[in-house]
Amino acid sequence: MNKAVISLNTGLEDAETVTVAFLVAVGAAEQGRPTLMFLTKEAVRLATDGFAQAVACDGCPALADLLDRYAKAGGTFLVCPICVQARKVDPAGFRDNAEPGGTVQMWQWIGADPAVTFSY
Repeated sequence: MNKAVISLNTGLEDAETVTVAFLVAVGAAEQGRPTLMFLTKEAVRLATDGFAQAVACDGCPALADLLDRYAKAGGTFLVCPICVQARKVDPAGFRDNAEPGGTVQMWQWIGADPAVTFSY
């Protein structure tokens, strides 16, 4: 089964976009696809345990629930270290399924395997 890579560069300033990205990622992970979310810019804060406490819209699932489902399904986060440093985010506070890493690590994770990609 193809790997899934979801690139997300926005945070809670656009909670609806974040929700859509997480719905795509959760769907891939829950179907058994190896799934990686590459978090950049303001999205790096989403890797911090307890940060994603929002509901984007009436009827939207809570982001905290989506993050929990993503983790339970085996989804992982690769968090841009340049963006982390620029925003003074402490990686020690990252969720268990998140680690700092850039584009080199993303391509290493993909390897020679086919990958479906989404960007938000």
